[in-house]
Amino acid sequence: MWGGDNAPACNLNGVRNFLENHADLLDSVTLFLFGDSTSISQELGEELCSKSYIQLIDCQDKIDFNDHPVKAFISKTESSITKGFHYLKAGKIDVFSSAGNTGAMMVGATQAIGLVEGISRPVITSILPRESGNDGIIMDVGINADCKPEMLDKFAVIGSIYAEYVYNIDSPKVGLLNIGEEEEKGSILIKAAHKLLKDNNRINFIGNIESRGILNDGADVVVCDGFTGNIILKQAESFYEIIKKRGIEDSYFERFNYENYGGTPVLGVNSNVIIAHGISNEKAISSMLKLSYDVVASNLPSKIKEAMGSSLV
Repeated sequence: MWGGDNAPACNLNGVRNFLENHADLLDSVTLFLFGDSTSISQELGEELCSKSYIQLIDCQDKIDFNDHPVKAFISKTESSITKGFHYLKAGKIDVFSSAGNTGAMMVGATQAIGLVEGISRPVITSILPRESGNDGIIMDVGINADCKPEMLDKFAVIGSIYAEYVYNIDSPKVGLLNIGEEEEKGSILIKAAHKLLKDNNRINFIGNIESRGILNDGADVVVCDGFTGNIILKQAESFYEIIKKRGIEDSYFERFNYENYGGTPVLGVNSNVIIAHGISNEKAISSMLKLSYDVVASNLPSKIKEAMGSSLV
């Protein structure tokens, strides 16, 4: 509950929001709240904290945003992030979600939890709202600035599993982000990745896709390196901010609001980890908790392990 720019007040209000809007889930979930248990109890109230679906885990340290991720994760054993990953590794919780230090979250995901066999790097995604009303995803959007062709090939498999089991898209169409649709276009990386994707019978590869086509129904999963994906993500965020500043109200563009999604799972690790935006407000935290529930229900790590296992045979 200490992670994020607006913690702990917004985080705890986000918990309230989640409980109020998803009362139907309370018989099947338990929320483990990591932080100063005294402060959490005072803020939420003794009555709510005594509920069977609330568990307080006392943490008397905090990893700040300017802390070195590896050093802080190792040395600050009483921080919410370090304790959260210890609980996740021990199987005491099914998913760990935080708006805290992203670097420390990635250290926990890759070092404490570990990568699925056959995957060299984890990947994160972002939603692509389409005008049709459907959603697609783009990956990677920031943690793999430099990629090898084999990484993009695995991103496509992981993204297809995510799109199928979290967004209920049958046989997701996979597109490779490029400067043109022609097979012979693009950088050395993209050309080599195209060949791998074309020969990959575990995905529904439709070829290259240009950036102007990522918001239509051409591809459900758009694959790119993290450098390119992050630029697209930040540009979309800036467009949304400009639209809001100009007082433009439009239901389609409102779907670009990060608050609606709450965060992104770290895909390719052996358990469920959700990273939320550092500026998350209470609506975003509530959305993060709902995404956490959906990711656990989809059993993603097992499905990714199965897919990677078949590729190693």
